[in-house]
Amino acid sequence: MTESAADGLVALQDPAYRQAVVDLLGVIAYGELSAFERLAEDARLAPTLDDKLAIASMAAAEFSHLAPLQERIVALGGDLPGAMAPFQRAIDDFHVHTSPADWFEGLIKAYVGDGLAADFYREIAAYLDPDTRDLIVASMEDAGHADFVVDRVRAGIADDPRLGGRLALWGRRLMGEALSQAQRVAAERDALSALLAGGVDRPGMDLAGIGRMFTRLTERHAERMSLLGLDS
Repeated sequence: MTESAADGLVALQDPAYRQAVVDLLGVIAYGELSAFERLAEDARLAPTLDDKLAIASMAAAEFSHLAPLQERIVALGGDLPGAMAPFQRAIDDFHVHTSPADWFEGLIKAYVGDGLAADFYREIAAYLDPDTRDLIVASMEDAGHADFVVDRVRAGIADDPRLGGRLALWGRRLMGEALSQAQRVAAERDALSALLAGGVDRPGMDLAGIGRMFTRLTERHAERMSLLGLDS
């Protein structure tokens, strides 16, 4: 057994750690379910049949992540609806506050918003037991958003250069709303805050480490915006 695996077994013996992991998997699962619902809704805004099929495929990919998350939650003594419930209001509020006005805003939200969430959860996953870490990383794999969104947004800006300024503002708003949501979720759930802080048998992040994490999140957001041809 590797040292990492042994550390993971020690962590899993701690009820507080298991609850924190169930919380984390619950918020990820509800995020995936919400992404599925949102993308299915966005498919109705698609200007072409090809676009509609692409968005529907992305929605299906998001939904496919739920089964392994549920399996892990059950293995840790939880259940999927119960694990998701504490985060429903915060995530639903985020989507209400960031409802896209058109096809292009929906594309930006799918790419930038989901990308930021994936980066955040990958950062946390680095401090978890190996099985949970690998599951989260797999759940955060790109569902085909990147190339499709970059192609469509760049083409839209080429057709109408004024679109770029509006979408850049939209991207900045999404960044601010997503960071506020992440901080709210962590603050409301003591188990998640403790997960970030670590413990006697587990590494964690101090305030400086959390600051560096948010710097990395901001840098990755800027990289995504640049790929889209937008200012961050």
